[in-house]
Amino acid sequence: MKSAFKKGGLIFAGLLLTIILVGQLTEAPQNDAASVDVVSERVLVPGGHSVGVRMDVKGVLIVGLEEIETADGERINPGIKAGLQIGDMILEINGTKVYKASEVQEVVNEIRGDVNLKVKRKEDTLNIRLTPVLAKEDGLYKLGVWVKDKTAGIGTLTYYDPVSQSFGALGHAIVDPETGSVLSVDNGQLLQAQVQSIQEGEVGTPGEIRGVFYEAESPLGGLEKNTSYGIFGNAYHPIENTLYDKPLVVGTQDQVEKGKAYILTTLDDNKLQRFEIEIERIDHQKEPSDKGMIIQVTDERLLEKSGGIVQGMSGSPIIQNDRIIGAVTHVFVNNPQKGYGIFIEWMLQEAAS
Repeated sequence: MKSAFKKGGLIFAGLLLTIILVGQLTEAPQNDAASVDVVSERVLVPGGHSVGVRMDVKGVLIVGLEEIETADGERINPGIKAGLQIGDMILEINGTKVYKASEVQEVVNEIRGDVNLKVKRKEDTLNIRLTPVLAKEDGLYKLGVWVKDKTAGIGTLTYYDPVSQSFGALGHAIVDPETGSVLSVDNGQLLQAQVQSIQEGEVGTPGEIRGVFYEAESPLGGLEKNTSYGIFGNAYHPIENTLYDKPLVVGTQDQVEKGKAYILTTLDDNKLQRFEIEIERIDHQKEPSDKGMIIQVTDERLLEKSGGIVQGMSGSPIIQNDRIIGAVTHVFVNNPQKGYGIFIEWMLQEAAS
């Protein structure tokens, strides 16, 4: 299952719901070098595994607003009239918590009158009062909103921590494609995924990995956080890497060098593989960002198979000098051989916060 998110000038290289950013890359100014504290010689099992993400959204997300036709032919949108916006999250109706889209209609039609909504809008919590409309079409009271409560998609595991038994993946957030909102996790799981096919990326058209979930009854772990720098949770059992029999040391951004490196990802026959890349630019950062490195795929095998970086590779770990230094996050729409990577320290910092 896939989906796409658009924003500005790149494409989130994969993701579940698969996240998209499109447009032209512009050069960003280099920041002053910064020393960032990371646990000395921390070790992680590198990922590269294709994974499925199944997530219940905390609350009910408004993804659309519509007019309702009443019995007398009048068209009204009570949601807009009350000030609701696309991207708002409905948490409660008259004090009753709602977790599913179906519950909104059920609660509203039990009340059959004015309702008070507790709504989360970005970082703010609002109380909004509105009057539902009785729809001519089906005789139900409605708020004039389209809502959703679940999402799912394909991405790539970045690391497994054998000490804490935690994991990180994607290197960027899962956002709703209609609203661009970062989705809050209520309940979710990391699942095993099997690659079915690969659509090659071309200039102006991002490629993608198409896969399916399997062994859904035996998930890899539970999701706890969806953040701007990745998704995080705890594994139900140890996760191994067939290419490395021992964990790799974490590399800080000041240990990253221009030049040859590798990414780990899953393509043919659901087999984890290592592909050569070139780190072309390093932006030393004082503050977290999911665009710390510019990388270019140089491995002919990967270029032949996928054209470069494609959606579904988000989270593919970047390895240099036997250290795990980051993860793939974006692909350039106008050059699928290139993309951005996030420094691993930002993912670890976010996981620990």
